[in-house]
Amino acid sequence: MTLKSILPILDWGSRYDRYALTRDIVAAVVVTVMLIPQSLAYALLAGLPPEIGLYASILPLVAYAVFGTSSALAVGPVAVVSLMSAAAIGSIVAQGSADYVSASVMLALMSGVILLAMGLFRLGFIANFLSHPVISGFITASAIIIATSQLGGLLGIEAAGHTMPQLLMSLANNIATVNWHTAAVGGASLALLVWMRFGLKNLLLRFGLSASAAAIATRVGPILVIVLAMAWSVALGLGSQGVALVAHVPQGLPVPSLPSLDLDILRQLFVPALIISVVGFVESVSVAQTLAAKRRERIVPNQELIALGASNIASAIGGGYSVTGGFARSVVNFDAGAATPAAGAFTAVGIALATLFLAPFLAVLPKATLAATILVAVMTLVDFSSLKRTWVYSRADFAAVVVSLAGTLLLGVEIGIVLGVATSTLVFLYRSSVPHAAIVGQVPGTEHYRNIKRHQVETVPGIVSIRVDESLYFANARYLEDLIVNQVMSSPGITDVVLMCSAVNAIDMSALESLEAIAQRLHDMGVCLHVSEVKGPVMDKLQRTSLPRHLDGIHLSQHQAMCTIMAGRQSG
Repeated sequence: MTLKSILPILDWGSRYDRYALTRDIVAAVVVTVMLIPQSLAYALLAGLPPEIGLYASILPLVAYAVFGTSSALAVGPVAVVSLMSAAAIGSIVAQGSADYVSASVMLALMSGVILLAMGLFRLGFIANFLSHPVISGFITASAIIIATSQLGGLLGIEAAGHTMPQLLMSLANNIATVNWHTAAVGGASLALLVWMRFGLKNLLLRFGLSASAAAIATRVGPILVIVLAMAWSVALGLGSQGVALVAHVPQGLPVPSLPSLDLDILRQLFVPALIISVVGFVESVSVAQTLAAKRRERIVPNQELIALGASNIASAIGGGYSVTGGFARSVVNFDAGAATPAAGAFTAVGIALATLFLAPFLAVLPKATLAATILVAVMTLVDFSSLKRTWVYSRADFAAVVVSLAGTLLLGVEIGIVLGVATSTLVFLYRSSVPHAAIVGQVPGTEHYRNIKRHQVETVPGIVSIRVDESLYFANARYLEDLIVNQVMSSPGITDVVLMCSAVNAIDMSALESLEAIAQRLHDMGVCLHVSEVKGPVMDKLQRTSLPRHLDGIHLSQHQAMCTIMAGRQSG
C-alpha cells in the first residue's frame, strides 16, 4: 500500500492544471446552489436544526477531496441516511433537545470510525450482502416514509413516527388543525418544484439552451423556489399567520470539536451506525461507479470506505451528522464538468460562505417549502417496477423485495433492512443447499455433454454422468450424497458414476468427507466413482487429501472419462 493509494489527492493533484481548476470551480458553483436548500431540508428530515445540514456539507467535502477516488461523487446529507439517523436517535433521545444534536454528531463519528476500519481491513465485500432487490425495496419504502412524513410539513400539522402506521395515525389525528397559509405555501412550492423537475428542461430546450445546460438549470431550479418562498414570507408576514419558519440560523462556522462520548448511547447507537455505514457505502459506491464508467475511470471500493469514513469523522468534528455520496448532486456535479475531487472542496468553500453571510436571510424561509423540496427529491427513489421485474424473473428475489419493503414500512428502517438481508441470505442458503444437478449425455458427433432433458444426446448403459452446478459445502453435501445414491439404487444396472465438476469452484471439508462416504457406499454396491473436469485450484486441494485414493478415476474431461471407462470394459 503506497501513500498515493491512501491519499489519492497526491496522484491527481500532481497533474492538476488551470483547465481542471476552471471546470471544478464551475461545477462547485452549480452544486453549491443546489446543496444549500437540500442541506437545510435533509437536516430537518433528520430532526435537526437546519444549520446542522450546512455544517455537514463543509468539512466532509474537504475530507472526500483528500481521500476519495471519484472525480464526480458529491458527499453530504442524503434523504435515506437522514431518515435512518432520525429513526436511530429518536428512539434514544428526545427530538429537539441538545442531547439529540450531540447524539447525531456521535452517530456520524461512529459511522466514520466503522467505515474507516472497514476500509483499512479491506472489508468492502460486506456490502455484497445487501442484494439489489433488498436495497431496491428498502429505498422505495424509505422514500414512501419520507414523503408521508413531509405531508405534515406541507399542511402545517404534526406527523410523528418512523413507520407508516404511526405516520398515518398522526396525520389522521391532526388533520383538523391544518394551517391553510402553510398549505398554500407548501402546495405552491410543490407544484413549482414538480414543474421544474418535469417541464422546465423542455421549455429551456425550446429556447435554444443546450441539453446539458438545461439539465443543470433544472437541477438547481429549487433555489429559485426558495427565494420566491422567502419573498412571499416577508411580503405577507407568514410567520405571524402560524406558518412555521426556519427561524434563527446561527451566523458563522462551528468551532471544530468532538462530541462527548456517552458509553450508554454509544452502545445503543452501534448497530444503527453499522447499518447506516453499510447502506451509505452501497449507495455511494453505486453512484461513484456509475459515473466513473461514463468517463472510463476507476473506483477503488476499499479506498471509498476510507474516504467516506474520513468524511463522516470530519462531519462530526465540524458539528454535522452522517453523510454519504448523493445521487442527484453527484449527477449535477458530473454534468457541470467536475474534473477532480477538488470540486467538492470548492463546494465546501461555497457552503461555508453561505453559512457566514446568508444565514440571517434563511430565517424567513417557510419550512413547508423545505418539505416540498424533500418530497420532490425522493420521488425518483420510489421504484415499484422492481416488484414486477423480480416477480417475473425470480420469486425468491421477489420475496426479498417484499420483506424489505413491508418490513421498512411497517416496522421501521433498521428492522426493514435487517429483515431484507436475512431473507436474501436465507434464499441464497436454500438455493445453494439444493443445487441444480443434471444427468448428462454426449451430443452426437461432438465431445460435448449436455443435460438429457434439454438436448438430444447419447448415453451409455451402465454409466451415469451427473453434473453439479454449484460449489460443494456443508449445506449441500448431504443433498449430493442422496442424489447419487438414489440415482444408483433406482437403476440396478449401473456400474460407473461420473461426477462432472466443471461448475464446482470449491469443496469444503464437509463436502470432502461426504464425497469419501459416497465413494465408500458406491464401492459397497459394486459401483465405481469417477470425477471429471475438476478445476485446478480445487484439484490442488484434493491432492492433499485421501479422496483420490477413494476414487476410481480422475479425468481431465468428461469425454476422456467416458472413453477410459468403455476402454476398460472392452479390455475386461
